[in-house]
Amino acid sequence: MKRLIAFVSVLFALLMVAAIPVGASRAYQTYTYAIDGTPLYSPDAYTAVKNIDSAAMGLTTTLNNASDVVVDANENVYIVDTDRNRIVCLDPYYRVRFEIETFLNGQGVPDNFTKPRGMCVTADRYEEGKLKYPGRIFVCDTESSRIVTFTLDGKFDSIIPAPESELFDDDAVYWPVAVAVDNYDRLFVVSSQTNEGVIVMTDKGEFTGFIGAQQSVTSVWQRIWRRFQTKDQREKTVSVISYPYNNIAINERGFIYATIYAEELVGQMTTAIKTKSALGTYAPCKLLNPAGDEIMRRNGFWPPAGEIDYTNKLDKTKGGISKVTDVACGPESTWSIIDSNRSKIYTYDYDGNLLFAFGDSGSQLGNLSAIKSIVYQGDRLLVLDGNGKNQSLTVYNRTEYGNVLIQALHHQNTRQYDLAIEDWKEILMRNSNYDAAYIGIGQSLYRSGEFEEALKYYESAYDTANYSVAYQELRKEWMSKFFLLIPVVVVVLCVLIGKFLKHAAKINKQVSVTKGKRTFRQELLYVFHLMFHPFDGFWDLKHEKRGSLRASFVFIAITIVALFYRSVGTGYIMNPQGTYSTIFMQMLVVAIPVLLFAIANWCLTTLFDGEGSFKDIFIAISYSLLPVAITVIPTTIISNFVVSSETNILSLIVTIGFIWTGFLIFFGMMVTHDYSMLKNILTTVGTLVGMAFIMFLAILFTSLVVDMISFVTDIVTEINYRL
Repeated sequence: MKRLIAFVSVLFALLMVAAIPVGASRAYQTYTYAIDGTPLYSPDAYTAVKNIDSAAMGLTTTLNNASDVVVDANENVYIVDTDRNRIVCLDPYYRVRFEIETFLNGQGVPDNFTKPRGMCVTADRYEEGKLKYPGRIFVCDTESSRIVTFTLDGKFDSIIPAPESELFDDDAVYWPVAVAVDNYDRLFVVSSQTNEGVIVMTDKGEFTGFIGAQQSVTSVWQRIWRRFQTKDQREKTVSVISYPYNNIAINERGFIYATIYAEELVGQMTTAIKTKSALGTYAPCKLLNPAGDEIMRRNGFWPPAGEIDYTNKLDKTKGGISKVTDVACGPESTWSIIDSNRSKIYTYDYDGNLLFAFGDSGSQLGNLSAIKSIVYQGDRLLVLDGNGKNQSLTVYNRTEYGNVLIQALHHQNTRQYDLAIEDWKEILMRNSNYDAAYIGIGQSLYRSGEFEEALKYYESAYDTANYSVAYQELRKEWMSKFFLLIPVVVVVLCVLIGKFLKHAAKINKQVSVTKGKRTFRQELLYVFHLMFHPFDGFWDLKHEKRGSLRASFVFIAITIVALFYRSVGTGYIMNPQGTYSTIFMQMLVVAIPVLLFAIANWCLTTLFDGEGSFKDIFIAISYSLLPVAITVIPTTIISNFVVSSETNILSLIVTIGFIWTGFLIFFGMMVTHDYSMLKNILTTVGTLVGMAFIMFLAILFTSLVVDMISFVTDIVTEINYRL
């Protein structure tokens, strides 16, 4: 009986292994990115189920450097077989329907393609139940400089020649590599040799204009000089100034996704990614409206640009930013781009949030070797992969996790917010690190008017943009409740500040005409005269002894406390990650620069007839610090009540405070040492150099002490070991 049970158990285990589908093995890891660029692993949204090679398609000759794949409204698949000069049409089950190699053109003459690179297929369009615009196949016959159209059953329809316009250079080359057609039969064409932008023309070939031209990084002088070059010289330098797009797709709203990659733009693209730029100037993927305006939303943690962790020290061939070479529009306004450098796919929602990324190089099903093109086929994803004659289609099915994700986006887009919240919560049960789910719940709550609840979810995802929008609505509600109280509080504060400044001015005026020892209160209040009257203020500070060391330490302490409060009390909008600094660190931040400047300035001015002692210098610097505190503290309080568009004002106020302190220190040294303006400028520069020199000596001395201690420790250890 024991042997029988053991045999049955082993057999059952083997059957379970055999039941696992081929595509279920993890050929790649699906992930998203956190706000700090850390990959966050997530369940697979798509899994590879099969690989369709030329034989499986029923082709008698293999694909050879195929460059594009598209799908029509009936889920038929079309492949642009570039080196075979043909178009292959497959049915929804990936079997050959027909091939287009030769055709009779409009003159009845046999014709053929020359290195076609791209295509698109439009659907039949009906008006009042009647077919008004029959669907067509548009093929970019690249090296023949034309677009050839066919009916949906593969019959020749027309030839759209190269557009003509004075906007094209005399030596312009028209090589169409990608085309998209909108609902009005306008053609948006990408030409690999045209750097003026996307070409717009009618389906008859009438040129309309350019849209979305990529900004050049060349200088004005280079552009002028090119006008005087010969044709051969311009051809040699065209790569320096020409940045054409490489692919294009159009979504259901009629907006155009265009991708671009040029070695000359890598530096600008890298900077745009690092700085999380919301501008599309040097973005590798742009969204253009029919007028050519860049309208892409970049509300995610990182701009839609593919890989974020693009520094790969182990494999330098996969380092650098993503090489984006194709874009596909998916369901519910999602869109995907491919990185041909890493063989990966990145999918975003309409707001620019990364939904998932997956893919890797390798030979296992689901891995890709040389990704060429991507397209959606219903709830499946098709990827054209491989080089030369070793090309195939990899079919990915959407998983249950992916279905819930698309369902959540659908409910959100159709304003079924209660259902969207349930979908996003289900996603969080499967993937608690999925920030897009928190954002989705927050957006659904916001649109339902539950602003306070929405803030919690936005805060969980560090989404300051949406948090700011929701908080602005919540703030409006608060302001409407306390409409009369707010101006009263502002007026009272202004009156109190005004009375305090008048009181300080009165005390300072009384002290200026009296003699005797100053009280501690008088020494503290004197700073309010010095801040607004620096020249006579610093003169009296030194010669009339209006200040003291004890007051100086108070101002330094106030500055330390103000900066510490700024680190721990700044509002969420200005500090979403909740970073903070310790009081000890703020003490170092304030004390070290003050002491370094005082020591360096005293050493230098002693040699150049400076009249101030070290004590005078230290007191002058300390009294100059108060503008930092009086700008930092109120702006930190206000930062808890502002939205994103108002943060720049607070930053400006703090900057003014630091500049104010800088001017006070500069003029304080000038008055303290009785220097002229030029001499004070020179000694200030010398002081800054002296501070750097003192820091260098301190670091050098510390390093030597550490080395000596280490040397002595090693000797003691060695002696103990030998004994």
